[in-house]
Amino acid sequence: MLAFIKEHRLLVPGEPLVVAVSGGPDSVCLLHLLANLKEPSLKLYVAHLNHKLRPEADDDARYVKARAKKLNLPATIEARDVKSHQKKHRQTLEEAARAVRYQFLSEVAQNIGASRVAVAHTRDDHIETILLHIVRGSGTRGLKGLEPLSKLRCQYGGVITIVRPLLEASRNETLDYCAEYKLNPRLDTTNLSLSPLRNRVRHQLIPLLKSYNPAVGEALLRLGQIAGDDAAHLLAEAQKLWPKIAEESNDGIAFHRQKFDRLGVVPQRYLLRLALEKMVGDLKDIENRHLSELMQKVLGQPAGKKINLPYGVTFLGDYDRYRFVRNIDNLTRYPELDGEVTLTIPGTTRFSGWRFTASVISLEKMKKDADPFTAYFDLDRAGKDLVIRSRRRGDRFEPLGLGATKKVGEFMISAKVPAYQRDRVPLVISKNGSIWLVGYRTDERVKVTSGTKRILRIHATRPSAGSAARR
Repeated sequence: MLAFIKEHRLLVPGEPLVVAVSGGPDSVCLLHLLANLKEPSLKLYVAHLNHKLRPEADDDARYVKARAKKLNLPATIEARDVKSHQKKHRQTLEEAARAVRYQFLSEVAQNIGASRVAVAHTRDDHIETILLHIVRGSGTRGLKGLEPLSKLRCQYGGVITIVRPLLEASRNETLDYCAEYKLNPRLDTTNLSLSPLRNRVRHQLIPLLKSYNPAVGEALLRLGQIAGDDAAHLLAEAQKLWPKIAEESNDGIAFHRQKFDRLGVVPQRYLLRLALEKMVGDLKDIENRHLSELMQKVLGQPAGKKINLPYGVTFLGDYDRYRFVRNIDNLTRYPELDGEVTLTIPGTTRFSGWRFTASVISLEKMKKDADPFTAYFDLDRAGKDLVIRSRRRGDRFEPLGLGATKKVGEFMISAKVPAYQRDRVPLVISKNGSIWLVGYRTDERVKVTSGTKRILRIHATRPSAGSAARR
């Protein structure tokens, strides 16, 4: 095991290592092996979570506590309510137990200043994981199964590094080791249940496959190795493309749309996976179907298409970018608009973070500036009974210079207003309809002419950067 640990650099010299110990043969074997490595710089810390799901769970916790004490190792042993988590998050019991367990391990690691957690996954777990990924329709990367070292994003935040020192050992070898050293590990009877999918793979599918090929385990491991090598090569190619095509910011990750569309399907898929990995840290809940769905429904589709992904991430297509974002509000300085307000003329009107300043001026004082947030109107045509609100179904106006009426929504599309911003653009309304789509275009019918006697000037001040996200 020491050679495997050194080959894959599983330990950080001088840093404590959390060892997840359930009390079963695999984890007890792992703890005993690590404790007997005689590595002076190796500082072990035992962590055990009582899931409160089995009558014998308290006995398991006492066993682990005694085992840690015998080895003179510090330990954190806690109990948490997995069933409440399952009900709250609508997960299977297996998913809830995993989420609660890794959250616990992450907290233990953080509390003692460790960056890595050792778990007792064996070669058998590796084979089962490859089969599970095949059954679930995983992509090539999923076929590589478990890795000696991997990152894991926890549900409530934080990323931990998981190390698997026993990945080359079989389950039978850990049982034999425990018997040789008289460790008397605990046995979890739920591992015999056929309810969890992994148990059905273990007790039904693998024996069936062995009837076709007695060496199916080795065959699957070779498949995992080949898939891992292929995936590593494709990932390296995607990383070369990354600086040419991707932009990272506090708001998320964006791809240059035209450059991305010119790529083949395989580099696109790997760039998307790489972006998601950077966003969430762990792709456990990001399945191949998610990637296929966003590639079919967003890539190459009209701007405005979007898909919600696990971990609160949204993938959307803009006119010039494909974007992964956590909060769409961060993409725009336009806050959500609440109701409507009457414009004070003359005076200042505040509306959903905006400030509108209206004044009546003469033709001589009118400035021909290019500020899209300042507009001039023939007051006698526009009238003083003006309101400000967001767009509604059926709103139309006659955009200045277009020579025809147009639906406000259609104009926004032609003006390439992002879909997530369209309902946030203020609209100034008179008794005769829309007269100003703020920041974009005024209405032909109320334009200032040489015969205009009174000019209404309206200046709109956008909310400060970040205020949209704070609302």
